[in-house]
Amino acid sequence: MQDYKTTWREKLGYGVGAVGLDLSYGLFYSYLSYYLSSVLGLKEAFLLILTPIARIWDGINDPIMGTIVDSTKTKMGKYRPWILIGAFSNAVVLSLLFTSFGMSGTRLYIYIAVMYILWGMTNTMADIPYWSMVPSFTNDREDRNLVATVARTFSGLGQGIITVMTPIVLPLLSSGMTTEKGYSASGFSKWAIICGVCLLLFSSLCVLSTKERHVVYNTEKFSFKKMFGVIIKNDQLLWFMIFAMFSNAGWYLTSGTAVYYFTDVLENSTAQSAFSMIGAVGSVLGLLVIPVLEKKFSNRTIYQISLLLAIIGYVLMFIFGPVLKITILLDLSYIISSIGIGSMFVAQTVFLADIVDYGEYKLGKRNESITFSIKGFLQKMAYTIQTIILFGGLGIMNYNSQITTGSINGETKNVIGIICFGVPPVLIAISLIIFSKKFKIHGELRQNIHDFISARRGETNESAE
Repeated sequence: MQDYKTTWREKLGYGVGAVGLDLSYGLFYSYLSYYLSSVLGLKEAFLLILTPIARIWDGINDPIMGTIVDSTKTKMGKYRPWILIGAFSNAVVLSLLFTSFGMSGTRLYIYIAVMYILWGMTNTMADIPYWSMVPSFTNDREDRNLVATVARTFSGLGQGIITVMTPIVLPLLSSGMTTEKGYSASGFSKWAIICGVCLLLFSSLCVLSTKERHVVYNTEKFSFKKMFGVIIKNDQLLWFMIFAMFSNAGWYLTSGTAVYYFTDVLENSTAQSAFSMIGAVGSVLGLLVIPVLEKKFSNRTIYQISLLLAIIGYVLMFIFGPVLKITILLDLSYIISSIGIGSMFVAQTVFLADIVDYGEYKLGKRNESITFSIKGFLQKMAYTIQTIILFGGLGIMNYNSQITTGSINGETKNVIGIICFGVPPVLIAISLIIFSKKFKIHGELRQNIHDFISARRGETNESAE
């Protein structure tokens, strides 16, 4: 059976959907912490308690959503209806999460807690079906890698818009009571609404531009036993969860702490835009070098190279940032780590598609959406690690009281620098070690899996004829 190859119209249409998803995702993971602590003045202990509770619920909710998607069968397909439903729901919740309606005290804490959990649920509704579509487009290995690369490129664009534009846009949209850097609750609210509208628009374009082909529907009734059995029995999925969580947490620490570093340490919030722009350039370069590296190296080797580049870049950023405070060299070092991070995320998407095939090869069932639900859950777990490290450090340094007085002391600035640039390379190094020792889908095994899937699809088509 000859593998179908997607058209560029479909690749680009699919990729556009990632822009909207990552506008919401980027605003949540890169700026929510700052919004809650520095703009609304919520206590550090609040997020330290809320985030783990939300992750416990996500651990149940995300695989359930994956199972629901796996069992969905409509005229539009299996994934696309949920992309629209999830995008609309997430856009509404994102706007509400960054709009406090003038509340304060206990009411505000309860409101934020509810919206925080709802954001995770609605993000899951859109994110799982979106990334689960990758294996349904094509069985061709190179074309699948290209689809994932295009999607990750657009995903990086969405996050780049957030990290580059937010420090510029927020002061323009802000009114009423603002921080010293010109940020206000009203500015965040308006920006979140704009991002929500874009999320719905881009998701709609994605649905209209794509077609599901290699779709296997789950006809079994839902049960927690079967759901967790899929996760536990797929050993490569379990190891993926561990090494991806560590590496992603390293990057999230930088993306979530950068606003503190540039606003409170360097006292130059607009410098974050230049820093993020340079990072975006590095991410694009990381995506561009993948096709070149694929000609000489396996996906396994490319991933190892990516993590090594990220570690080297972070070490240089720590030296030129918190230690020597040479901003221009800090920015240039970010290119190196961003090249590694950009290609790392593409490889992770490809690995998940391979893990779906591995599940069919080993267990006889694909379970795309349950497997890809792990991606969203991992992002949230990585954010949990980020929250614990960031707010644990800020809480110990009594950051909230310093914000109230308008003066951040030197020790707190040092801690912020270490969290932003010193801890991430350690987490990524741990990820590299685990991946190198435990991830086995490469070489002969990967080829055997591909041959098995292709032969099985050929038998299915012949039976249908």
